[in-house]
Amino acid sequence: MPVQTQGEDLVLRLYIQPKASKDQVIGLHAGEIKVSITAAPTDGKANAHLIKYLSKRFNVAKRQVIVEKGQQSRHKQVRIVQPAAVPDWLKKWFD
Repeated sequence: MPVQTQGEDLVLRLYIQPKASKDQVIGLHAGEIKVSITAAPTDGKANAHLIKYLSKRFNVAKRQVIVEKGQQSRHKQVRIVQPAAVPDWLKKWFD
């Protein structure tokens, strides 16, 4: 499953497409949630942009979005600590 709950946190398995024309969730890609972001994958810019994007979608502070695995990969595991909101697009992938 691309989404797991661990206590009050959500753990997402993501596939990131950097340098896209806009920030958006595309859908599933090989068992992961595909997210396109406009930032380039250099000097941590894509990770910082992803954190900012997800913090807005889940209505949490940026410090509550943690890239646990895949800091230098397109395949990432991201923890959302105590999300205040869950986007509609995510609800269909809950375990």
